[in-house]
Amino acid sequence: PVIRSEEGKLRGIEAVIDKDLTASVMAEALEADALLILTDVDGVFKDFGTENQKQVPRATPAELRSMGLPSGSMGPKVEAVCRFVELTGDMAAIGRLEDAVSIIEGKAGTIVTPGGNYGGPDDIHPPIPEQLDTRIRRA
Repeated sequence: PVIRSEEGKLRGIEAVIDKDLTASVMAEALEADALLILTDVDGVFKDFGTENQKQVPRATPAELRSMGLPSGSMGPKVEAVCRFVELTGDMAAIGRLEDAVSIIEGKAGTIVTPGGNYGGPDDIHPPIPEQLDTRIRRA
């Protein structure tokens, strides 16, 4: 992070930053059509760590928040995607880095939308340009 000094110059400062919330704020400021929080888990799980755990494939912000996820693990990621969806009305998701294309296609991750529904890339407004989709697939 940086601040502007009294002289008008920018200088770096030390700070602890919530990277998930920062991603959400940046995506909103850049008017991104979607936000993916990519991590090392498949998505959000209900009853995580129990024999009854089950991945949540689709959800609304209210549904995810009602799960009361811990602040030290999935909680900040959930709050970041919920904030983005509520402020923009667009899609956000949490899932594995290697599943990024599958998440956009609606086949992986936990996808969050205002209504909890998502049918794939055509639901992103505007739809992802074909050439961008090709670059994502090659990555």
